[in-house]
Amino acid sequence: QLQLVESGGGLVQPGGSLRIYCAISGFTPDQYAIGWFRQAPWKEREGVSCLSYSDGRTFYRDSVKGRFTIATDNDKNTVYLQMNSLTPEDTAVYYCAAGNMFGKQWYRAGDYPIWGQGAQVTVSS
Repeated sequence: QLQLVESGGGLVQPGGSLRIYCAISGFTPDQYAIGWFRQAPWKEREGVSCLSYSDGRTFYRDSVKGRFTIATDNDKNTVYLQMNSLTPEDTAVYYCAAGNMFGKQWYRAGDYPIWGQGAQVTVSS
């Protein structure tokens, strides 16, 4: 059974850091890309970052460049998103998703067929 499970969300103060995880099971991600998306209340879901397993490339939306890092754990079946210098604008439900991104734009949610259940990240004092 193809499955993605997020963990590690929570409450953090502005300027703080948080790492969220996406555990992959039921398939080998070698030919996939794993994307992180987020959705704040009353806003559309937006692409945050993406890791391509096939060539190791990473992608970030402009507003998180230099603050967020996407990478895999040693077993390569877990993808994490390290988030630093968090601001209240980063508050959202964060989702990981898997898809074959060949010839596609990494930030288009509709191109990812497999999704996790989401993890809440709240940045507040």
